[in-house]
Amino acid sequence: MSDPGSGQPYRRPTAFRLDDSRLEIAEEPAYEEIEDLAPGIDDAKGAVEQIANPRRRGFRWGALVLSAAGALVSLAIGLGVDALIRDLFQRAPWLGWVGLVALSLFVLGLVVVIGRELAGIARLKRVARLRLACDEAAASNDRDLAIAATRSVMDLYSARPETAKARADVRNYLREIMDGRDLLVLAERDLVAPLDARARAMISGSARRVSVVTAVSPRAFLDIIYVLWESVRLIRRVSSLYGGRPGAIGMLRLLRAVLGHLAVTGTIAVGDTILQQVLGHGLAGRISSKLGEGVVNGLMTARIGLSAMDVCRPLPFLAAERPRLKDLAGNLVSRE
Repeated sequence: MSDPGSGQPYRRPTAFRLDDSRLEIAEEPAYEEIEDLAPGIDDAKGAVEQIANPRRRGFRWGALVLSAAGALVSLAIGLGVDALIRDLFQRAPWLGWVGLVALSLFVLGLVVVIGRELAGIARLKRVARLRLACDEAAASNDRDLAIAATRSVMDLYSARPETAKARADVRNYLREIMDGRDLLVLAERDLVAPLDARARAMISGSARRVSVVTAVSPRAFLDIIYVLWESVRLIRRVSSLYGGRPGAIGMLRLLRAVLGHLAVTGTIAVGDTILQQVLGHGLAGRISSKLGEGVVNGLMTARIGLSAMDVCRPLPFLAAERPRLKDLAGNLVSRE
């Protein structure tokens, strides 16, 4: 006989004795220690490689089409501007000179914008290559490589007055006889650890803002827009903190690396399970669904921030404790 509702075989009620040796009682799966859902750092090297040494693709017909179209549009714009300047001079000489000044300012601004974009890409590559050099020096425990990497880290933050004492201390360490990894650990403690504290505050603040705004937002598309905006803003701030400071094009490359890192390490599952794992089964059952959505969005933002921290940091996590997602989760529901 089967249950018509479920299609499963029907079993009659049966009585069992508790001391029956054949009886097996399935235990309720207990919630053990909260699993850290933050992205791992083992795969951060691949994301950093994308920034330091982007893969060059071969010949592509799509790129040829876009390049040719861009050249034609540029020629059309150039001819149109030339005709405009000539017409202005024919109407009145002073109008022609005004047009020339406006064109000169436009060209100057364009050159400055292009220069800033190239400088932003160069800064990103510099930090990424420094990270790879520190990874190699720490893995091989090579003192010479560690000294060169440490000097590069000091040069990276040489323009920041707040790091003057830390740079002086690290400069003294270079004269000591120690292993390469130990030298990098000291550089991490004095130079990078204070930046880690500021990055953690940035991530926590962004996660809390996202949690609050999306919890009170009346529309889902507003939640998506705000989460995207805050995530991009957080990645830019974290990168600037560690010395990257990307431009628009560099930001696209950085976003690709961070999202690639998240894709490798796994994404957050949105739903009741994440709330139960991070906040606890009892608290997750008592909060409203809208507040739960806000907490989940905040956790997603925090996870993106931690991934950006892994990618933008000039040194790997050697002795410093890496921020954990479950530590940031408590701030999302605190009353402070």
